[in-house]
Amino acid sequence: MTAPVSLNNVQRNLGGVTVLKGISAQVLPGQVVALLGKNGAGKTTLLETILGFGFPTAGDAKLWGVAATDIDCATKPRLGFVPQQDELMQSLNGWEHLALFKAYYPNWNQMLVDKLIAEWLIPMDSIVGKMSLGQRQKLSILLAIAHDPELLVLDEPVASLDPIARRQFLQQLVDIAADSSRSVIFSTHIVGDVERVANQVWMMRDGALAYQGELDALKESFARVYLHASETLPPRLEYPGLCRQKIQGKQAQLVFNSWQESLVPQLAAIHNAKVDVEYLGLEDIFMELNP
Repeated sequence: MTAPVSLNNVQRNLGGVTVLKGISAQVLPGQVVALLGKNGAGKTTLLETILGFGFPTAGDAKLWGVAATDIDCATKPRLGFVPQQDELMQSLNGWEHLALFKAYYPNWNQMLVDKLIAEWLIPMDSIVGKMSLGQRQKLSILLAIAHDPELLVLDEPVASLDPIARRQFLQQLVDIAADSSRSVIFSTHIVGDVERVANQVWMMRDGALAYQGELDALKESFARVYLHASETLPPRLEYPGLCRQKIQGKQAQLVFNSWQESLVPQLAAIHNAKVDVEYLGLEDIFMELNP
């Protein structure tokens, strides 16, 4: 099966700055990938490169085995995209946008369109120029998913949505993700949303992927370990996967990025210590990978 997205050592330079640094990854059907990273980490540039909006300086980005910059008119309807800033036409209302988009897509899910217009309370009679940011965002999302795309790419899709609208959108994203033939990539600053819908995580830092893989595996690999020793601990400890440590006398707080439960008896015996293990949530992991 050809991967909807395949990245091979992708590098991209913009204005003399290397924004993407040798990224290799792929997205398979049924995967929902959360793209996380600080502002300036390269998330939007990566999404734009995946979609063929810019040429990689080195490496290649492919959609269904074809260079993203070379996809044809038959492939483009397989994509749905919500940019960080909408590209709606100010003088057209919601209905006019729908009619325009529908003309370009052979597949059109009118039942879904009608359902979401009613549930999301999109003011379809209003021109875009008079809609709020949240209303415009809802319309942008609707236009991106109305044709049931095989690959849906969303750049900060919930940034302008209120909590109720965000919950409604995430529920719709869960429904989309339930289709094993479809794939989703979405970037977000709201880490709590990721755990509700994603099964894969790409963690970007300074233009590179600091982590890529299953969300559950990431959460199982990070742990904060507390040592309560009977004697003063050494000023520094060395263990596989130990990425951060804070030691004060007989107490230590250790953070592991590849934690193994087999270390518990080892730590207890070597340091004659009581050992407490706390597995980290995604938000804490994000903070550990982005100090």
